Amino acid sequence: MILIWNANIVNEGTVYKGSVWIKGERIKNIVPYYLSMERENKDDLQNTTTVIDASDLLLLPGVIDDQVHFREPGLTHKGDIYSESHAAVAGGITSFMDMPNTLPQTITVKDLNDKFKKASQDSLSNYSFFIGATNDNFEELIRPGANRAIGVKVFMGSSSGNMLVDNPLALERIFTLSNHIIATHCESETVIQTNRAKYIRKFGKCLGISFHPKIRSAKACYISSSEAVRLAKKYCSHLHLLHLSTAREIELLTLEPLQEKRITAEVCVHHLWFSDKDYSRLGNRIKWNPSIKTFADREALRQALIDGKIDIIATDHSPHTWEEKQGGCFQAAPGAPMVQHALILMLELCRQNVFTLPLIVEKMSHAPARLFNLRDRGYIRKGYYADLVLVDPKYRWTVAKENLLYKCRWSPLEGETFSHKVVKTFVNGHLVYDDGRFDDSFRGKELCCK
Repeated sequence: MILIWNANIVNEGTVYKGSVWIKGERIKNIVPYYLSMERENKDDLQNTTTVIDASDLLLLPGVIDDQVHFREPGLTHKGDIYSESHAAVAGGITSFMDMPNTLPQTITVKDLNDKFKKASQDSLSNYSFFIGATNDNFEELIRPGANRAIGVKVFMGSSSGNMLVDNPLALERIFTLSNHIIATHCESETVIQTNRAKYIRKFGKCLGISFHPKIRSAKACYISSSEAVRLAKKYCSHLHLLHLSTAREIELLTLEPLQEKRITAEVCVHHLWFSDKDYSRLGNRIKWNPSIKTFADREALRQALIDGKIDIIATDHSPHTWEEKQGGCFQAAPGAPMVQHALILMLELCRQNVFTLPLIVEKMSHAPARLFNLRDRGYIRKGYYADLVLVDPKYRWTVAKENLLYKCRWSPLEGETFSHKVVKTFVNGHLVYDDGRFDDSFRGKELCCK
């Protein structure tokens, strides 16, 4: 057995001193500091083989990231399941859910099963996958085996991978799916193309990055998100709005407890960290779809997270090569790698008193487990899988190329100094990441639902 001794445990709304025993894949016991270890747990102490002194460390449940693009198959020159799962566990992410805009696109049950097989061979973290919707693959979405997917991804706006679903009848059919979470990328293609034409007429085709949030505007997001909400209400679908980026979209959300919601929402770390003020400094490094928007939008997203209208924090980890990020507003690829740094970035916002530690754990671990109905994950609970992260809250370090683990070898956070560092990550009770060292003999598990 492994004993994590005297940690500062952040779990289920509280922070307290305590110790955790791991036996095999699961948490065997949790003992608050004030209880006598010797009297209450004599047998456990005798059978412990490894003791980790965590007196100065935070112990968190592993992060569950519900939106990554690990680029396998077909785009592995910029990322793959092996490389990006290593970066993920180094960042405290113990489970990921991967998106379907790969080559080939994950739009059939066969392609879905192929990705699960590849992950079982290569992933250091636990995993699941979305199946993608298109204008004409509805029959595939209702085939036996399609429910192995964690949900159905619908691009209601075009982005990387050209999976736009723009046929109204196809969208209607997709939203009748009652046994799937329907996760949407919402940007109105009509608004985007109108904006694009307007700015090209005024300024020509060589537009800089500052035009990106003007073309992929707040209006484009709101109109598309509104349509998704309308369809979800019409068919009583479980709609999950991905990567919200605007203040106005928050109007579409409610304050019910997560388990009672049929319309849930995610915000990504980059929309909580950056604003349009950063384009002049970072340029294409912070080009995402949906775009980084105004300071006011960022502050509204932060508040909606605190209020409970937004349910989950994710990464939308989207690696591209540095060469693919070059060019103007239209040429540079949208997206950036984030899994190695998402948790420490959010912990930095806690240090700045923007958020609290329990809120971050709720939105990055607890809520994803509840929303996707994951079995025995997302919490530090007796009998649950020991997906755990130890963080040093007093370790200052700077993001630089030499400490990046992404296959693409760049980050929009290069040069940023943080005051937290992930030092150990356990996946299913196994120490997979230990202060810069990986155990490559280990592989994660497919995420299972209750």
